[in-house]
Amino acid sequence: MAESKGFHLGTIGALSLSVVSSVSIVICNKALMSSLGFHFATTLTSWHLLVTFCSLHVALRMNLFEHKPFDQRAVLGFGILNGISIGLLNLSLGFNSVGFYQMTKLAIIPCTVFLETVFLNKRFSQSIQLSLAVLLFGVGIATVTDLQLNLLGSILSALAVVTTCVAQIMTNTIQKNFKVSSTQLLYQSCPYQAMTLFITGPFLDKLLTKENIFAFHYTTQVLVFIILSCLISVSVNFSTFLVIGKTSPVTYQVLGHLKTCLVLAFGYILLHNPFSWRNILGIAIALVGMILYSYYCAQESRSKASEASDRIALHASRLFQAKGDESDPFIKLEAGDKVSH
Repeated sequence: MAESKGFHLGTIGALSLSVVSSVSIVICNKALMSSLGFHFATTLTSWHLLVTFCSLHVALRMNLFEHKPFDQRAVLGFGILNGISIGLLNLSLGFNSVGFYQMTKLAIIPCTVFLETVFLNKRFSQSIQLSLAVLLFGVGIATVTDLQLNLLGSILSALAVVTTCVAQIMTNTIQKNFKVSSTQLLYQSCPYQAMTLFITGPFLDKLLTKENIFAFHYTTQVLVFIILSCLISVSVNFSTFLVIGKTSPVTYQVLGHLKTCLVLAFGYILLHNPFSWRNILGIAIALVGMILYSYYCAQESRSKASEASDRIALHASRLFQAKGDESDPFIKLEAGDKVSH
């Protein structure tokens, strides 16, 4: 019981950390890119991952967590795939309208559900599926505006969705299969993710923005926001692995849509961004979907815990009965055993 309570508290802490850090980095990066003109998102992400790795290395030296090496091929493949998925998401945004990019992000949840059902034999109840449909419908109303299609953008979006889903499913399965913590997995995969984006970042950013990162004028204000963004990213990356490890890839995506709604709300309150009744209606519907998803997940968790408890009690009862049969001579006699005189 105490372990279950600790698990739930740890999960709530991970979810809260993810929301706060993600909303903070979005606000910071929005100021960096919109106000200060630093448009090199892919390269900035590689710096985020390098700072995260350096921070974890310092934490390892301070014995804050234990290094646990495991299958290097799995780590290498996972790290590179994560880097590729981030690059493809940025390319998808660059070659599509904002509305179509939002549709791409919405497609990640049904794709994840499909992949986990087909390849991992995971079952999603009708209640969970309904709550996810309500959530996606609400976020769609709030965020999707223009839908301009083009062949290259559609291909990049499809690749971004598949690689993102697979990477997030791997984040969960690797932690469970190899018995590693989110910190241990992040520490080992960070260098591969960072190098993938560090090498390709300047080329992708130049392709998308027509600007050269090496020719950019770095003012003191830009450097301060870059450093702040990198520091916040340590918490973002850590909480991402933590949430997926403690819950599931689908729950992490649901949390991502909550962040989207919060960013829209903060943009309206703090930055006075345009806000319509459509945004309000979409966010309200999305929140209903999130509440339903949380409720049904909690119900199913309690049901599974109860079933597991019943199985343990039944097994213990059978063992106790078996031991009692072995030690009672009268039961043996009734069963037909002969007693010698």
